Amino acid sequence: MYLARAVRCPPHLRATYVEISNYFRGRQLGRLSALQAHSPPVRSFHEFSEKHRSNVTSSEFLDKFKQSMEFPQTPLDIDTLYSHDHEGQSVLLHGYLDKRDDMGKELSFARFYDHTMGRTIQLLSNSQSNTLPQLKKISRGSPVVVRGTVKRRVTKTAEEERTDYLEIALESIQPLNEFPREIVLFGKNIVHPPKHRHLQLRSDKELRDALRFRAQARNVCRETLEQLKPAFVEIETPLLFKSTPEGAREFIVPTRKKGKAYALPQSPQQYKQILMASGIPRYFQFARCFRDEDLRADRQPEFTQLDLEMAFAAGQDVMAVVEELIRGLWGNMMPEPVPSGLFRRMTYQEAMTRYGSDKPDTRHGMEIHRVEHLLPADLVSKITPLTDPIVEAFKMDTVEQLPSATREFVSRFFDSTEGEPFNKNPDGAPGIFIYDEGQPLKGLGPLGFEAAEKIQEMLDLSHGDLLILQARPQAPFAGGATQLGSIRRAMAAASIAEDLREAPPGFEFLWIVDFPLFSPTDASEPGQGGTAGLSATHHPFTAPKTSSDVDLLSQDPTKALADHYDLVVNGVELGGGSRRIHCALTQNYIFKEILKMPKERIDEFQHLLNALWAGCPPHAGFALGFDRLITVMLGKESVRDVIAFPKIGKKGEDAMVKAPGKISEEVARLYNIKLK
Repeated sequence: MYLARAVRCPPHLRATYVEISNYFRGRQLGRLSALQAHSPPVRSFHEFSEKHRSNVTSSEFLDKFKQSMEFPQTPLDIDTLYSHDHEGQSVLLHGYLDKRDDMGKELSFARFYDHTMGRTIQLLSNSQSNTLPQLKKISRGSPVVVRGTVKRRVTKTAEEERTDYLEIALESIQPLNEFPREIVLFGKNIVHPPKHRHLQLRSDKELRDALRFRAQARNVCRETLEQLKPAFVEIETPLLFKSTPEGAREFIVPTRKKGKAYALPQSPQQYKQILMASGIPRYFQFARCFRDEDLRADRQPEFTQLDLEMAFAAGQDVMAVVEELIRGLWGNMMPEPVPSGLFRRMTYQEAMTRYGSDKPDTRHGMEIHRVEHLLPADLVSKITPLTDPIVEAFKMDTVEQLPSATREFVSRFFDSTEGEPFNKNPDGAPGIFIYDEGQPLKGLGPLGFEAAEKIQEMLDLSHGDLLILQARPQAPFAGGATQLGSIRRAMAAASIAEDLREAPPGFEFLWIVDFPLFSPTDASEPGQGGTAGLSATHHPFTAPKTSSDVDLLSQDPTKALADHYDLVVNGVELGGGSRRIHCALTQNYIFKEILKMPKERIDEFQHLLNALWAGCPPHAGFALGFDRLITVMLGKESVRDVIAFPKIGKKGEDAMVKAPGKISEEVARLYNIKLK
């Protein structure tokens, strides 16, 4: 038996959701170029002003500023020059000067980005136009206004003739500001750090394109929802809310009223339910949400979700709308539309049983099977210290089907930080076997003859396949993944990154349904602050799925299912929603009798209970993680790649503006805060 060891893993093998979304694009996440890259030192404005304060008079920079304030306007960009015949015409363009090549003293060529920074065109300047001295004074990267005559280039290749056959003979160029010559904006292996986010955006076309794509996707979503019958109404809900125990940690906003504070909303959940009680039939908004959580590749402390709610609706009605929304997005913005027909549905129990995850990427195969009834007792005791455990297994095949290649992969994987949590599992480290037809019992000797034969048949093992066993306690499923499910996800990602398996193509949308209404309290999460040892799996406003589940509230609430549904694509949870409790008495019963929340915490929800009490209709809703959605659509590595100014690090810092920042004693006194 080849047992896993505690190991360390390179960053590109970490099994985050974004890695899975990259693999279906056939992308690898090797960071070689990033590791070799460097950021040139950039002197800050403060350092510059300190050094040159005595050398630059105020009249000099104020005169330049006055000159830059007055410049002619123009509707043109480079795409317009190419799509309409402007050859021979004098045109005006706004944009940025790029690299300049001097051909002696009397001729220079320069690349010019238009104001969109989407296209470039060549500028031609010579001594006859009287623009050459001015052009040479302007540093690369500076914003300028250029005027010149559109000419056809003398090209050298067919490719140039096809893509870049125009140039502009300069007549005048006006600088509007100066880009410091000491800043290297472009260059081989140049990577600007997060504290220079403005330089990241300026130098990285993919980042800018991602923001444009995001804006277009937002427009498509809005148009789709507004064209439905009945139409959804876009309504903004407040950002200054109050602290309520919904389940996540909040950001508190102090006020000058002693002992009073706002809380930034974890979601617009309570406000949108109040809207349903207010007679609004269908609501949506692109909502800013705030949760004080540790960062991951798919998580930011502030994020955007497409939030919607429907009156006189159940979960299936909302799911139908969301499917139409996704079809509209993919049909308008992606190379291949979503296949017709309803999205596949899978229960939470089935997902956890077959894949060990509530957001499985089913395209990988690698299904999980229970095998403890086949294994000899002495082997089970070696795998786990548990008494009467569940033992599960999955197989992973490889492209080459060579035991030696599989063995080397296993060694690398478990010699990485990725293997460390798996091997520190108190229920036992995973059992690793490689199916090798050249070995006794084909490498499954420790299983015994009978178990080896049955497991080989059950999993259809072939030469070079990897077999992994993992034990867990005899207990109902809880949480988002089992230990074996996490191993499956991580190994699928790592094997594709190393070209041992092919990246599965396409998008596979999946609804995960029938979650438990309540779950055991997780000590790491704030939950709802009750004393029952339970917390709401989704949130405490989620309704039971059927009338039978309503009966279980007073009999055994741990067995009740929720009308809760998550939308998953390729192992990524895009969003979740539920039918809500529209009866105030039932909602209060959940708070008081099931979650056993103290009275003072229940009182924090009196505004919602009052709204439900006033004849609120049945309603259901959904929240689509908009940052995640765009990340998946573009196959990016992280939500940071589709957000203009993301937070970084475990503490969620904005490295550019240095937030969060320290507060002064004076501000602390104003807001009744004691500093330690």
